[in-house]
Amino acid sequence: MTHPGEPHHDDLSGRLNWLRAGVLGANDGIVSTAGLVVGVAGATADRTTILAAGIAGLVAGSLSMAGGEYVSVSTQRDTERAALKLEERELREMPEAEERELAEIYRDKGLSEELAAQVARELTEQDALRAHAEAELQIDPDSLTSPWQAAWASLVAFAVGALIPVIAIVLPPTAWRVWACAAAALVGLVLTGVISARLGSSRVGRAVRRNVVVGSLTMIVTYYVGLLFGVTVG
Repeated sequence: MTHPGEPHHDDLSGRLNWLRAGVLGANDGIVSTAGLVVGVAGATADRTTILAAGIAGLVAGSLSMAGGEYVSVSTQRDTERAALKLEERELREMPEAEERELAEIYRDKGLSEELAAQVARELTEQDALRAHAEAELQIDPDSLTSPWQAAWASLVAFAVGALIPVIAIVLPPTAWRVWACAAAALVGLVLTGVISARLGSSRVGRAVRRNVVVGSLTMIVTYYVGLLFGVTVG
């Protein structure tokens, strides 16, 4: 039984999806920016150069994530709208066939033929388009995906994650920069691994290990690439 003020399952699922996307965006920000600044630190000890590279990576990565998410979600929204328009036309042109189709959906879910027909009829009388959209298309006509919301969420999440390695590498003395950045990045990756595992009801240890291994390899490889170029330039 749903109590007043209790969040609807679809609303809760939507919020969890956004939160999960935010965690993944922050994770990307940590890994990619840590790899960038550690690589630059391997090539030069100049704090200004490292900071400039880190900020450039943060801005470019945030905008890239936001742009990619906007395009992706816009495509999804266009697809949803097209499906709703097609369903609306079918309901207008062949309402009886659409009602039978809706009843068949509920029969496939386990309802008896009589009950399925009754449910389909009553839902059609109340709001035919919504009934078909939710049962047949799994779309809520009043809650279509928002490209701008997705873009801003990705931008902010990536920027927050990217700030961790940027701050960690420019504040300590030169000898400790790479170690401090690596430590801060790994702590951030552990946190995002734990949160993503909790949200996805998966094993925490596996998610954390995956994050830490990927982040560590990224920083190790980019550091030695930067060191190679630093030696070459020097």
